[in-house]
Amino acid sequence: MSPTADTKAGDAGGTAAREPRPHWGALAALSLSTTCFALSASIVIVALPTMAESFAASFAQIQWLIIAYLLATTVLIVSVGRLSDIVGRRKLLVAGLLVFLGASVLGGTASSLWVVICARGLQGLGGAMMVALSMALVSETVPRDGIGRAMGLLATMSAVGTASGAPLGGLLTTAFGWRSVFLVNVPLGLLALLLAFLFVPADRTVPGAARQRFDILGTLLLAATLSAYALAMTTGGNAGSGSAWLLAAAVAGTGLFIFSQARTASPLVRLSAFRKPDFSAGLFDNMVVMMVATMTTLVGPFYLSGAIGLNDALVGVVMAIGPITAVLGSVVVGRLVDRLGTPRMIVSGLILAGVGLGGVAALATMLGLAGFIIGTTVFSLGYIMFVVANNTAIMSGAEQDHRGVVSGMLNLARNFGSIIAASALGTLFASVSGAADVALASPEGLVRGTQITFAVAAGFVAVSIAVSLSLRGCFRSPAGPAGE
Repeated sequence: MSPTADTKAGDAGGTAAREPRPHWGALAALSLSTTCFALSASIVIVALPTMAESFAASFAQIQWLIIAYLLATTVLIVSVGRLSDIVGRRKLLVAGLLVFLGASVLGGTASSLWVVICARGLQGLGGAMMVALSMALVSETVPRDGIGRAMGLLATMSAVGTASGAPLGGLLTTAFGWRSVFLVNVPLGLLALLLAFLFVPADRTVPGAARQRFDILGTLLLAATLSAYALAMTTGGNAGSGSAWLLAAAVAGTGLFIFSQARTASPLVRLSAFRKPDFSAGLFDNMVVMMVATMTTLVGPFYLSGAIGLNDALVGVVMAIGPITAVLGSVVVGRLVDRLGTPRMIVSGLILAGVGLGGVAALATMLGLAGFIIGTTVFSLGYIMFVVANNTAIMSGAEQDHRGVVSGMLNLARNFGSIIAASALGTLFASVSGAADVALASPEGLVRGTQITFAVAAGFVAVSIAVSLSLRGCFRSPAGPAGE
């Protein structure tokens, strides 16, 4: 019997839908889609200097390879999630894989830098569709008591893609040139596409979905608002007063978007969802945790090379300890989430993450390298505990006809966290390190910058802990799997 037949909805007549049977092929398709997204985000970074030389491009031009991808994923991820709720998640997952494949081929064969930049934007669009719909489809692929394990698997594959991006990108660029960092996505994407065609269950019929209209005005307002904010944060330092205008436009756009959503019959985002404490706390905590996680990857290499004196190879080894810890722990964490429930695991993960960040701040002087490794390892364990439990809690509680947009909002919160880390926390680190160029800062300045930045990050996590303790009811006894 095909997985499609196993998972069709049975809502007609008021009966509840049957629990889906887990199928390895469907989980493999979703996991591989997540891996492709994570890999494509990180693999290009190592090739940027080679691409700049190949196209005789300035840094300001070459950085658009990163900005285009970031803009596409940030601006479109909520909209594609909502569109999938209306037209079908499997359809849009397949469409996202096709867009991603086409963009990878275009980027790998382009003869102009601006064509490559357009290809990166299309990769971001395809990737946004893939990662948002992979999370949304989990609950239609596995039974409710296995969602934590499935989320753990997605987290594992995302960590694998992120961790392997830099070393794989370096090897491919050295051996075959920069085009290979785009073309390597083709066989992976084709395999994910084949698995999706064969095993991902057919789209369920949700009563009333066919009558819902896609909110075009809301989509345009949200896209303009997020574009202004992302550009202000990523290029504001090069644009002078332009960043202030962009931020003002983002604030105005936010007001217009909220106004439009409150008066639309079929809104892009249901504002009533933010009245649910668990949902609002989940998005806030997700943003904070991703912000501090991104901070560790930005600050860590400067501390390890400039203050500790490690060479590039050893810096890479030390920085890989965190992702490896997350990979090893994610599947076990998924089982614990299914067994113990999400609220306790969320708060426990946040506490571990805060302890790890505080450990780096406290031990950077006393223990040096050992202190950094201990602190970031503890942080990585807390990070993966939180991510798996938080994703499970939010996606388990999402209504069937809004799982796509909820998944998109979860990922949007992650992107916001990354942007804030790159701008605000990056600026803090540079400022307290005592040098205009961090690469020229003294070892003492780098230690001071690391301690203060990690301490501030631990403070943000403490705020998240307070939010979760007050809003999530972490001491309730779970009534069922995933803490429901």
